[in-house]
Amino acid sequence: MSDARAAAERAARDAYGRLVALLAARSGDVALAEDALGDAFEQALTRWPVDGVPRSPDAWLLTAARNRIRDVWRSAAHRRTAPLPDDPTTLDALARDPLADVDPDAVPDRRLALLFVCAHPAIAPDVRTPLMLQTVLGLDSAQVATAFAVTPAAMQQRLVRAKRRIAAARIPFVVPDRSAMAERLPPVLEAVYGCAAVTWRQGAHDLAGEARHLALVLAALLDDEPEAWALAALVTLSLARRQPRGVFVPLDEQDPATWDAELLAEGEALLRRAQRRPGVLGRFRLEAAIQAVHADRRRTGRTDWAALRTLYVALDAVAPSLGARVALAAVVGRVDGPDAGLAALPPEPSPPFQPWWATRAELLARAGCTTEAAAAFRRAAELADDDAVRAYLAARAG
Repeated sequence: MSDARAAAERAARDAYGRLVALLAARSGDVALAEDALGDAFEQALTRWPVDGVPRSPDAWLLTAARNRIRDVWRSAAHRRTAPLPDDPTTLDALARDPLADVDPDAVPDRRLALLFVCAHPAIAPDVRTPLMLQTVLGLDSAQVATAFAVTPAAMQQRLVRAKRRIAAARIPFVVPDRSAMAERLPPVLEAVYGCAAVTWRQGAHDLAGEARHLALVLAALLDDEPEAWALAALVTLSLARRQPRGVFVPLDEQDPATWDAELLAEGEALLRRAQRRPGVLGRFRLEAAIQAVHADRRRTGRTDWAALRTLYVALDAVAPSLGARVALAAVVGRVDGPDAGLAALPPEPSPPFQPWWATRAELLARAGCTTEAAAAFRRAAELADDDAVRAYLAARAG
């Protein structure tokens, strides 16, 4: 791979969300910001191999994209179809020298503002989190579609409509005050968690690391919001247990000595920060507590399955989901035996749910139902979207 292509790919991976947020904050148009940034990447792949990779690829891309937006706004076609922005600050910002504040690291991270824009009441609830995952956290529409069990075409249509709505409604790119926070915060937390959950095996320097950074910034911004601190704890504790790429070892078979002690300590401190405020435990405090129980095996050498069952029962009551019920069944199988775990599994879901099949396979194997277990392991392997997980499950099927 050439240095130019490698630099472009690194910028796309590390800076896409930050650059879209910066551009959209100026233009008020997410779709236009994405199109302009796409053009900038195309220019980069043409010019960098000839001119050399610039000292700051992110700044180069931002300048090219900002110039592209300016060209679009000045075009006759755009003037006939869309009004120029009437916000004087927006016009002033675009009129300034584009190099004046071109260093993306020297201006505030606008991704949090864009997250809250995506959670605005004018945006349909079922597309808020998918929109954040794509525009702010950089997942492609196919990944988002998979996460929400819809076709890529259907998800793409929803996302396009939502971006048009943001531009048409002139939603301000600001973090809302406390009066609007209650409605907008849950989908924001869901999006950051979703990105971390989908990408956590990628490592601290990829998207999962970005999700952790956003979770920490969000918690600091909200100061006394326990669910935000709990989300930061959850993401941090999860990252502490990541395994090398290409390798999959089930959690209870992992050697705790290989876990990142520094991240574990930080995650536990974040969870203590979340627990300072009394009140009913929310989803992320419970999920972070579950991670902390697993992490405690590094200190005690054992897993407190009874504590996990209590936490999963509480999680199922507070935030019921298929994933939580499957995890609860797995824990019940540890505490009360595989037959009890199988009885606790919810009915076979449709569409198929890979963790349901993996859990059923493990419980059947422990119950001595070898043939049924092998079939379930094969089905779980077919549904796995991670090569290492697929190989592990296929090996268990025999």
